[in-house]
Amino acid sequence: MRIRKGHLRALMPALTASVLLLASGCASGSGSSSASGASPAGQPEASAAAAGDADGALAVKAAPAATSTALARPGATGTRAHRSTLKVSSYDRHTRRTVISQAVRTTPTPSGSPTGTASPSATPSGTPSRSAEPGRIAVGDVIASAPAPGAPDGLLAKVTQVIGETGDGTEVQTAPTTLDTLLGDDKAKGTVPVDPSSFDVERLLPDVKVSWAKTGDIHAGPEGARLPLGSLRVDLRADVPTPAGTPVSADAAVAGYVQVAPEVDFSYGGGGTGDVSAQAGPASAYLGVSGDWTSQWSLKGRVGATAKPVRVPFAKLHADPVLQVGSIPVVVNLDLTCYFEITGDGNVTVAVEQDLKGDFKAGGTYGPGKGWTPVNESTMTSSPVRTSLTAAGNVKAALGAQAAVGLYGAVGVSADLAPYLRGEASAAASAAASPGAPPTAGAAGAWALYGGVDLSGALQLQLSVFGTPVLQRSIPLGTFHREWKLASGAV
Repeated sequence: MRIRKGHLRALMPALTASVLLLASGCASGSGSSSASGASPAGQPEASAAAAGDADGALAVKAAPAATSTALARPGATGTRAHRSTLKVSSYDRHTRRTVISQAVRTTPTPSGSPTGTASPSATPSGTPSRSAEPGRIAVGDVIASAPAPGAPDGLLAKVTQVIGETGDGTEVQTAPTTLDTLLGDDKAKGTVPVDPSSFDVERLLPDVKVSWAKTGDIHAGPEGARLPLGSLRVDLRADVPTPAGTPVSADAAVAGYVQVAPEVDFSYGGGGTGDVSAQAGPASAYLGVSGDWTSQWSLKGRVGATAKPVRVPFAKLHADPVLQVGSIPVVVNLDLTCYFEITGDGNVTVAVEQDLKGDFKAGGTYGPGKGWTPVNESTMTSSPVRTSLTAAGNVKAALGAQAAVGLYGAVGVSADLAPYLRGEASAAASAAASPGAPPTAGAAGAWALYGGVDLSGALQLQLSVFGTPVLQRSIPLGTFHREWKLASGAV
């Protein structure tokens, strides 16, 4: 069942955790048009620098619901980018043609009824009129827009041709561009929490529940009232599938929840020229995802014999948070797939419950000397609520999340955060442990239970959206791996 944003609060919304950076927005077109002049495209409301901090750095914050389009004319005097009264009325991702019009502004009449003003205006019959044309837009102009019709991931594009007027506005041909054409020499740095209610959720298994809590005492789901602010939680109960052809039957089940409070990390270090032909790229850049992680889950039963891990996705989540970087809307695309993964030899019967808390950070950072380099960090602590292993063998179970982070519809970073439990027993040992009581064991042998976390992923070619050189290949994040012993015994 697919839950869209319009139904999210009524049912039980969303989830997330994860990672990083990304890409550009439109594509190529050629030619020019006499309709493109040097007149300003829309009236500037504020320059990028006007929205900065005392030290000159642009503020990075969550964009308001009514986000203005940003527009820049590289090479022109004055501010590099400003809020514009223009908006993207439609976008065709196949042809990369865009219709630009004036944003509607509503003002209350004396009777209290709103009156809209827009261009083009509508005649009494409802047919758009061309008598009130939108502000002229020129070849070379750069547009940054929040999600718009035809561009659900936002739009970052430059105008390569002005085609002409339509009933809905000015139609232009666009091509991909990069953020340095808007940000230029400006600097920006900030971390913005992702609204947990903004996620679209697709449940992949029957018994999956979603909860979230945000400021204003607004929450959803059976656990919503008890969640920390800004958190998203996904609860699961499911049987572990037995791989086809497995000679050993199994009867195991996993239950628990994952809780995440995700944040998007963004920075831009200035130095861009705004001229693609002469651009050297920004002095620095960073895109990543971070947040707090909490999970509590259990695995009970005997896992079927399998040489390769069995991964079972149980929920997919998607959000498009918009960052306001000065006057520029930067659209971040965040995808998260929650899963459990089991590996076993079919011999061990296990009953394990575990609490896990910590944080994580994944992304990519850029410097002219080093290019793009990965960032992956995680601090996790765990405690077994109860442990029990019977017979000789091993089992490993992970409850994790696979994430992808990008800009304007292009994935720049992928990451896989996988906290896990691993148990092993030798000979014919049986063992159990619980808080406040010494471990017990029977027969001859030894047993041990471990907690751990793996964080892996890759930086993608689309990181060039910042205006940095294009990656020739994806760059692995490298694997962050840490394991610790939870309990053990021998007789």
